[in-house]
Parts: sequence; C-alpha cells; structure tokens
Amino acid sequence: MLTIAAIAQLLIAAAFVSIPLVRHRYGAAATAAAEAELNRQGVRPSVLAEHGMRFDAGGHETWAPLSFALMMTAMAGLNLAGAPWGHTLNWIFQVLVLLANVFILYSNLTAAKGVEHAFAKTGDPELARIDVRRFLAAAEGAFPRWVMPWLQNARHVIVFTGSILVFIALIVA
Repeated sequence: MLTIAAIAQLLIAAAFVSIPLVRHRYGAAATAAAEAELNRQGVRPSVLAEHGMRFDAGGHETWAPLSFALMMTAMAGLNLAGAPWGHTLNWIFQVLVLLANVFILYSNLTAAKGVEHAFAKTGDPELARIDVRRFLAAAEGAFPRWVMPWLQNARHVIVFTGSILVFIALIVA
C-alpha cells in the first residue's frame, strides 16, 4: 500500500514541478502581454517590476513549488524504503501539501480580488486605476490554451486525489 502512496507522491511532485517549468517557458510572454495591457490602460508598465509582480519563474514561483516537489519525493523515498519514522513524517508533510494546494486553489479563484487588494494597499494611485480583470486576462492569454485551465485543473486533481490516496495508504499500512 505504501508503494501506491509513493507513486501518488511522485505524481504530486511532478504536478508541482510543472508550475515553474511553465512559468519559465511562457512567463516572459505573459509579462509582455500584461505590460502591453497596462500601456493600453495608460499605466506605465514598470509598475509591475516596482511592486514585485511577476509572471515568470522567479522568486517564490520557483522555490515554493520545487520545495513541495522535493518534499513529496523525499516522502515517496521513505515509503519505498519502509522507514518506520516515515509514517509520521508522511502525515505531517502530506497535510502541509494539501493545505498549500487549498491555498493555491483559493488564490487562483480569487486572483482578481487579491491583486486589486494588493494594489490598493500600496497607496499608489496608478495601481488603483488598473482594470485588474483585463490585466490578468491579458497575462493569462499569453500562456498556451492547455495551461489554463487544463494543466492548472489537472494539477489540482492530482494533488487532491493523490493526497487522499496517501492518507488511505497511511491508514491501511
């Protein structure tokens, strides 16, 4: 049963690795599209960089998903090795991964509101007048059609279903 958990965790790791890979490949195009939309709205495109907003694989867009991927790979290794203390670590880290994915899903579903709120908090009047929905749609449109919503949704299904399988395997083992 722990082999099933390990396979699920390796699939979850691959799902998390897909995030920085896609952002690395298409992030520059998304940034250019977002900047073009800002320009169309009469907002200087440099506000993105000034406020640390990115569509590429830099910063936490890389280290966070890769950390979760490494965590899941390590847990899969413990499961395959049959390490007795792996059982406890699996419960801890699988819950963390599941909660992180809930946060990611929530942030995906509320992206426009979140960006509007973040822009408003800066106090920068130029950011406050951005049509955030159009701005985000422009950036999203620069990614291939298979990324959003297909890859994005597949990743969530893999993480949620995989986590359930891991929990069942841990209970049965």
